[in-house]
Amino acid sequence: MAKIVNRQKTYTFIDLFAGCGGLSEGFIETGRFKSLGHVEWEKPMVDTLRHRLVSKWGFSEDQAKKDVILFDIQKTEELINGNWSKESVEQYGDYNHPAIVRSGLKGLVGKKRVDLVIGGPPCQAYSIHGRATDKNSMQDDYRNYLFESFVKVVQAFEPEVFVFENVAGILSAKPGGRHVTERIYEAFEAAGYEIRTPAGLANSVYNAVSFGVPQNRPRVIILGVRRGSKFSLDNLYASISGQKSTEQPKTVRDAISDLPRIYPLPEPIKVGRQSVSHQVQNPNPLITQHEPRFHAPREVQVFRQWVTHNMNHISQREKIDFYREVTGHDTLYAKYKNLEWDRPSHTIVAHLSKDGYMFIHPDAEQARSITVREAAILMSFPLDYEFLGSTPYCYKMIGNAVPVLMAKSIAEGLVKEFDK
Repeated sequence: MAKIVNRQKTYTFIDLFAGCGGLSEGFIETGRFKSLGHVEWEKPMVDTLRHRLVSKWGFSEDQAKKDVILFDIQKTEELINGNWSKESVEQYGDYNHPAIVRSGLKGLVGKKRVDLVIGGPPCQAYSIHGRATDKNSMQDDYRNYLFESFVKVVQAFEPEVFVFENVAGILSAKPGGRHVTERIYEAFEAAGYEIRTPAGLANSVYNAVSFGVPQNRPRVIILGVRRGSKFSLDNLYASISGQKSTEQPKTVRDAISDLPRIYPLPEPIKVGRQSVSHQVQNPNPLITQHEPRFHAPREVQVFRQWVTHNMNHISQREKIDFYREVTGHDTLYAKYKNLEWDRPSHTIVAHLSKDGYMFIHPDAEQARSITVREAAILMSFPLDYEFLGSTPYCYKMIGNAVPVLMAKSIAEGLVKEFDK
């Protein structure tokens, strides 16, 4: 019998602000996209992404070190062209492949065509919560302008299309008193790319829950096409919209109810130098990073009370009063929130690295916040995805990631148009 050959074309991409790899993972999972390079400046995220490329996608250690670049993207000229400054070599050189230090992204890509640039600058400067809690509403945050580095990389490699992902709060962010979407529009227009107008971007908000992710996570997807390209923005967006699931939204119960349960001990104990408050029942060796944080007895009691009495649905004033009653401290905002079994999760955020008070497990008997693995599942990361680094860093990288199923749906929508 003649061998069947798959003649589907593979498309290439560069991933900027790559984090731990949620966006890349979704694109690679389609089997239609190949990564040419990833840029990230936090070591645990770089370690995690390199490890994933080796353990899952067949990269050699050398190739993963070359492809995933630890670097500050604000030094965009060095990133693109190499010939790193003495300062950059001292800061990042030992952690990167020597070829990258010499030749940069252009040396890495070589003569290959870049079909797509993907990524999203850190969202904290654009998020409504970030602005509400910063004394100057994030006006002075350098992250407001990291999109400029994204634009420069797009200019350097001239892909037909780019994908720029960010929080919905970017639509109202006004650093320097001017809407950042106006600045983004003008920057890409000057670079030779067409994107939707600032007003039109209001129609570019997608919710991860629409793509099978068990989480409400609205995100702005800014697509750009090179001026004179055969691609149509409207057709690209329509194709992505066509990937939305027709099934009922996935719930927290669908996602994590079958994981081993983790119950509080009668009293905290010491295991070596570590304080332990909970114990996993019937652990499954195939489910890693499913260990709970330490919670003091008061927290255990608070979590149990919160879930038992359905306190998500009391008034904001009552939530603030409850916090003062149990801690003796004042707050301007509600500090506790639990996941609910029969709803999608609320948005997983990087603040999980500091505490889990807004992500209390929905089972009152377990009386704890969610684990790293539970957070990852709610972001649709595969069970075999390993996160490297301290527990707080693992929570941070998961909270900052793009949900894998959302990324995969975007990729599948794009590839239908690319194939035409």
